[in-house]
Amino acid sequence: MSISSKKFSFMSRKVIFGTTIGASLFFMIVGVIFWGAFNTSMEVTNTLKFCISCHEMEENVYQEYKNTIHYNNRSGVRATCSDCHVPRPWIHKVIRKVQATNEVFHKLLGSIDTPEKFDAKRLKMAKNVWQAMKDTDSRECRNCHNFDSMAPESQKKRSRKQHAKAMVDGNTCIDCHKGIAHTKVHDQLSEDELDELNKPIAANKREIAPQWQAFIDNGNKLVKKKSVSDPAKVDTPAEKIVATKAKTAIPSPVVKREVLSSISKINWGGIEAVEVPLFFPGQASMEWVLKGSDHGGKRAIMTGDRCFDCHEDEEVDIGEKIVSGEILEPTPIPGKRGSIALKVQAAHDANYLYMRFQWKDDKHVPVPFVSGGKMDPVNPIKFAIMLATDSEDDPKVEFAERMGCWQSCHHDVNSMPHEPDKSLLKTSPLAKQLDLGEGFTKYLKESRTAIEIEGKNNKKRGGWDKLKSEVEIEALLKKGAFMDLLRYKSGTGESEDGYILAERVMTGGQGVSFSGELKDGVWTVIMKRKLKSDKLGDISLATDQLYNIGFAIHDDYSNSRFHHVSLGLKLGFDNEDAEINVIKQ
Repeated sequence: MSISSKKFSFMSRKVIFGTTIGASLFFMIVGVIFWGAFNTSMEVTNTLKFCISCHEMEENVYQEYKNTIHYNNRSGVRATCSDCHVPRPWIHKVIRKVQATNEVFHKLLGSIDTPEKFDAKRLKMAKNVWQAMKDTDSRECRNCHNFDSMAPESQKKRSRKQHAKAMVDGNTCIDCHKGIAHTKVHDQLSEDELDELNKPIAANKREIAPQWQAFIDNGNKLVKKKSVSDPAKVDTPAEKIVATKAKTAIPSPVVKREVLSSISKINWGGIEAVEVPLFFPGQASMEWVLKGSDHGGKRAIMTGDRCFDCHEDEEVDIGEKIVSGEILEPTPIPGKRGSIALKVQAAHDANYLYMRFQWKDDKHVPVPFVSGGKMDPVNPIKFAIMLATDSEDDPKVEFAERMGCWQSCHHDVNSMPHEPDKSLLKTSPLAKQLDLGEGFTKYLKESRTAIEIEGKNNKKRGGWDKLKSEVEIEALLKKGAFMDLLRYKSGTGESEDGYILAERVMTGGQGVSFSGELKDGVWTVIMKRKLKSDKLGDISLATDQLYNIGFAIHDDYSNSRFHHVSLGLKLGFDNEDAEINVIKQ
């Protein structure tokens, strides 16, 4: 038998199901070629070049994506369209490719072939993507961002806290990170839609990795920033921002100077100072904080977290963003600083609370929308303190612990987006109950029958005109449902002792005295306040209790909301767990 005959006989040999070796080899080679072609086409359609080959994608989402961290970042790792929108597992990938034929169909129909058509359908398309990610526990995100491989110590406090909470509760990436690669549209969702979409899913709960467990175990430990008492000798990030400006600061001739030692005999040199960053808040109202499409931290606030829990160490960055007009400020003041580094010292004896505050002055920055450039030409600075009781069992003011002074700032007070027309205030029946002569000031939601948070159907947000009766307000005041407000005016030297409930009420300062001076470019203000008081609108301070406290500085002749504020902090007496620890002397 010839060699060729033997080869032919071998190829003709039947193996399985009556198929010859030759036929098997043929179909195997065809299969390999087919699979290679199929797999190549799959990979080609996963490239960025393919994804933006149609102008619908290239002119819209691609331009947005180029400005995000997924396109350019410090590590040079780029996540392209397919990394986020095409599954890696083969079966899921094929299913996604089949689904993509619907997109080809709409391409042929011209459903989104113009920017106008694209924007008209943007929310619907985004909702489809969000739901798909929700259904898969953000599978494509987790290809790169895995909880178990994250380093909590390298993340900001807000990120660490929310990531740990997500593992425990069963939240997924897309719950918090909508709009991370494309134009923000989740602000068009109703609060009900947003809450439903962001609900945790029990099946998504995860076992906590060791490094995260360590973070959770230490999550409630308060970390204080301590510094020397002289702010001029401290070089913190917040102060670097204002360092060059402070050199040119000029003491105002209208500052009423007093001998600061006359207000107390406290040995301030023996009390370590705490650094508290105050930042420019713009038009961030209580309604803004509590609307999820405005403020992504709404869910954390509603579940009991404090603003401080998420935003500690971010105050300087937040202030710079807002003061520049990037967010929340429609009328920026060119040159105004975004933050102030405040040094706080606190002491007490048997009868009084003493507090000393220091911060760098800044050169005068004229306000472009005020004649003369000074909103309050009489007072170069005004310094304010807000106090509220602290009780989880009986929170007299619901958001006092979580939101600090934000609960008193609303969308419809002076210089805010929904400020009522002055003519409306003049004719309002509330003028018999409130002082509306200078517009509408701060108030607490406890004094209103309702607060409009979302602003559905073009409703004005806030609740200035939903005032409770005088009898109800009086009962709230007696109950202690108010914010105690203490204020110092540098130009007149006034010490004011008031409170916030139905409105801001300022009285003569019977329980508090301030003294202040500007020297060598540094402001120093000292306060002396009685611990105990039986006067309505005053909070009696017990040395075995914690209290909510916040600070505000109206610097550079500013007024209204154009001030700097702190996050809500805890004040305690000889209590190292408090952010502001009052030391007995």
